[in-house]
Amino acid sequence: MYKFTEDCLTGIEEIDNEHRELFRIINGAQAMLEEETATAAAAKNLVLHLKRYAEQHFDHEEAYMEKIGDPELGRQKKEHAEFTEKVNNVKLDEMNDEEGRKVLEDLLVYLAKWLYHHILGSDIIIGKMPAVKPENKGMFEFTDEYKTNIDFVDEEHRKLFEIIEHTYDVINAQFLADKYDQIVSIIEQLKEYTKLHFSDEERYMEEIGYEGLEAQKLAHEAFVDRLAGIDMDAVDDSQQEYLFELIDFLLEWLKNHILKMDKKIPAKKPEK
Repeated sequence: MYKFTEDCLTGIEEIDNEHRELFRIINGAQAMLEEETATAAAAKNLVLHLKRYAEQHFDHEEAYMEKIGDPELGRQKKEHAEFTEKVNNVKLDEMNDEEGRKVLEDLLVYLAKWLYHHILGSDIIIGKMPAVKPENKGMFEFTDEYKTNIDFVDEEHRKLFEIIEHTYDVINAQFLADKYDQIVSIIEQLKEYTKLHFSDEERYMEEIGYEGLEAQKLAHEAFVDRLAGIDMDAVDDSQQEYLFELIDFLLEWLKNHILKMDKKIPAKKPEK
């Protein structure tokens, strides 16, 4: 079963409820497969239902973002289109039951992973950008609010806050006209350090037998994929604007992830 975890909450009631329903549909299809009652016809009906509901949800989400002037709307439309194309490419009409089951199994794995990544990589920042203002430099401070009481985790989180603050300093470097090389350096540093941090964090969770490990891995993958998907040509065309958007995303994602997920990790191995 795929869980709608707390870090998936956007704080927008309609969007959160529709995300829950998408998880319910996917889990319903998964349950049907596990009971071995899935025929090609049943699989087709599930795919059609999922497609219709997803399209309705995307329309609602895009309309909300357009209403509030969210700068992430273009990215959202692109990701929604990719989801729709994937579902549209599934042809079940001429499949037998065995073929239909296999196609549905593969589709559910893809859709569940896509949904987690989309929510955690894009949806959680709906309505939360832009947030960075010159007078808000204190937003980069790693305060007690973000401490997990796991020493190495807190130190690595502190380092991530420092990298984001460095991005802010690059924005305010008045005598640096072309910031492309600095942006590339920051992104590469983020990629390398987040992979190190996530690896350390996941190893610790595995050692203590933490039940939330799989959800953590999905969240980490979503963040890594978001960084890997950066279009450097687009960055070069609008450097200053991109840096602001990057800071907003990094801060919102990191704070959301720490407060809703990382702080639940036990600070020591539970006693048996």
